[in-house]
Amino acid sequence: MNIESILTNLRVLWRTDRIIADIRMRHMLAGLGLKALAALIAGFGLMMLELSAYFALVQIWSAISAAAILGAIDFAIAAALFVFASRAPAGRELALATEIHETSVAALQVEARALQSQLSGMIQHPLNGVLPSLIVPLITLIIRSLKTRTAPSAPASAAQSK
Repeated sequence: MNIESILTNLRVLWRTDRIIADIRMRHMLAGLGLKALAALIAGFGLMMLELSAYFALVQIWSAISAAAILGAIDFAIAAALFVFASRAPAGRELALATEIHETSVAALQVEARALQSQLSGMIQHPLNGVLPSLIVPLITLIIRSLKTRTAPSAPASAAQSK
């Protein structure tokens, strides 16, 4: 468990989320203006075709049945266009970004499990986590205290022997 690796994985996760959002936004907005213009022109063309079909059908059937038939055809065309627009391919970039996203989430989960096991070990045995960091300072304190006890007694004993 390393804090730097957790932060690196979080950065990767954040960046891939931004990349995924950017790719999806570009995918949605790609050629939106030209598509809207083409849809407008197609709409006018469809209205003119419908008008000519209406005039042709009025001579065969009544005006009501001609309008109803053309309305049903318009609904069928709209449904077909809706189904076609729903099947937009995602692309390789989105698949790659999603794969990196899943990898960084998996790495974060591994780091979280390691942190959890480390914390649960410290909670169950708190001295196990603290003891290694305290051993070196305790040893230095013991050595210093032994040196200070022997240092004052050495000059005093030398003064008494004279």
